[in-house]
Amino acid sequence: MGQYNTPTKHALITGASRGIGAAIARCFAQDGYALTLTCSQSMEALSALCADLQNRFQVPCTPIQADVSREADVARLFAGLTDLDVLVNNAGISYVGLLTDMTLDDWRRILGVNLDSCFLTARAAIPLMLRRQRGRIINISSVWGNVGASTEVAYSASKGGMNAFTQALAKELAPSGIQVNAIACGVIDTSMNACFSEDEREALRAEIPADRFGRAEEVGQLALQLAQAPDYLTGQILTLDGGWT
Repeated sequence: MGQYNTPTKHALITGASRGIGAAIARCFAQDGYALTLTCSQSMEALSALCADLQNRFQVPCTPIQADVSREADVARLFAGLTDLDVLVNNAGISYVGLLTDMTLDDWRRILGVNLDSCFLTARAAIPLMLRRQRGRIINISSVWGNVGASTEVAYSASKGGMNAFTQALAKELAPSGIQVNAIACGVIDTSMNACFSEDEREALRAEIPADRFGRAEEVGQLALQLAQAPDYLTGQILTLDGGWT
């Protein structure tokens, strides 16, 4: 490995092996952040991403396999961290289907990956941020957390919980100089939408005033802007959906 620039900032991004998480990682690496990136399964892709970011932007990047819905995995993840400026909670999974067809295990898995993970990572990150009286927690949410979606009840519930979590934690941490915000994404062109047919994708696109799906890079750019935003910006759910909702 070559010599790295000396980073002054450190970001932890969960669910970073592809899609939105990988795009966020690229934006932060380009801005000079040292990175710790996680995924639950796709370590080959995550390791390749880290190698690419290290080579392109000369920043250290550590890939770690962790299921951030599990307390033991999060404890292991944070055992190696001594400082943290930004936590991006991006890990998430979806379920498309009728509520009556869901099993309790399906329900718990969605809530665990999408919402329990925010609790576990934030709880571990806050002491690191309190030491310096500053930090940013950015949660990647969804417009369905604002308005709900038919056949995506569990996903909507998890993202609605994430939004409330964001607003409540922001109030709790504001006196300590730590900002908490969320990005409520609309339809972003990632593999999570691969379950839709071409006709369904076209129908979705036609509903969006911007006349296109969002790009993962746009979410990354907004996440970086939140990390750099004035300290007074906290407790906000910023909707990024091309005017759709």
